[in-house]
Amino acid sequence: MVPQDILADIAAPPSSRIAVATRVRLGAAADTAPDVLLTLASDPAVTVRAAVAMNPAASGETDVVLASDCDERVRTLLARKLATLVPGMAASDRNALRERAIATLQQLVSDEALRVREAIADVLKDMPQAPRAIILQLARDTATSVFDPVIRLSPLLGTEDLLALVATAAGGDVAVSVASRPALPEEVSDAVAATRNVRAITALLENSTAAIREATLDMLAMGAAPYEPWHRPLASRPRLSDRAARALSEYVTGQLVDVLAGRADLSLAVTTELRQRLGARLNPDAPEPRRDPDIDQAMVEARQLQAQNRLDEDALLAAVQRGESRMATAILALAAELPASAVDRAVTLRSAKGVVSVVWKAGFSMRVAGPLQTLLARLNPAAVLRPTAAGGFPLAVDEMRWQIDFLRDMGR
Repeated sequence: MVPQDILADIAAPPSSRIAVATRVRLGAAADTAPDVLLTLASDPAVTVRAAVAMNPAASGETDVVLASDCDERVRTLLARKLATLVPGMAASDRNALRERAIATLQQLVSDEALRVREAIADVLKDMPQAPRAIILQLARDTATSVFDPVIRLSPLLGTEDLLALVATAAGGDVAVSVASRPALPEEVSDAVAATRNVRAITALLENSTAAIREATLDMLAMGAAPYEPWHRPLASRPRLSDRAARALSEYVTGQLVDVLAGRADLSLAVTTELRQRLGARLNPDAPEPRRDPDIDQAMVEARQLQAQNRLDEDALLAAVQRGESRMATAILALAAELPASAVDRAVTLRSAKGVVSVVWKAGFSMRVAGPLQTLLARLNPAAVLRPTAAGGFPLAVDEMRWQIDFLRDMGR
């Protein structure tokens, strides 16, 4: 069927409308003789030539004629047809026909009309059977609407191809397209990062499937202060080193520091530091927060609280609110009559059941179990065990006893 824009633009004289309609039907019919289609390829009516351009039965010679048609709409229809047909042509039994079709398609890939090249790119962008030479030509096109879908989606572009594209157009949209490609390998990510192309690096950081070396992320985090578009995607990368998180927290907004402090892949020391830094930003007049004591000092302070009859939930929650994980561990261990190493094992295992069981053994309630699962075991909200409807422990007593024995016995 001829597109409506062609039909709307072309109006045959009244005396020849029937003849034109007949020729259109002949040009579109699969059983029209090849010599007739060749003749119709030079028909004065563009609608007739358009019908032939879309006809899969047209010969290679006919397609060659149409590839030089004066109307870009005809060439666009031909380009879309050939781009659709060529990948399905078997190289073994139809080699000559395929090669001729590829040659005609290559001519159209160089067409001066943008819409012709766009049509080819749209069809071939994700086809694994597309001719590689044509894919490379499309990827090197000067128009973003042509090269972008091909660079982002074509399975025929390998690491070396992508590196070459970045090298030849480091400062432009080509690098942005490469950076947006799914499952980008580390070598290409390194090349994009080296361009200092702000838009390309932003696209790279937003591409959660791109493999980025830790050293590359660290480098970007260290130098990202002037480039605000990098801040949020850096803070949200699937994996981030402690070093990069610390660097980011120096200049990103308080909202992003909060995002960083909530990450589960950072060390406990860093998340504690980030929470303290966030608190200082929100309340700049507050006194400097004290550092989380080491476990030996924390045990000394916990015993002092016990001697003062203050080893209770309020003391534990205060330690949690200050981000003092070792102080919270010491209070739990002393109250539960367990070695600190047993509490540490529940934390290391990121065991919600283990932490809840230690809270139960310490004689505390589920009021503190939720915050402790987040602070100590650094569990995501979905993994945190919640209290029952009545506010009680969600585990059976026998199971909590088993958890305690398990944590204690692991150290023997």
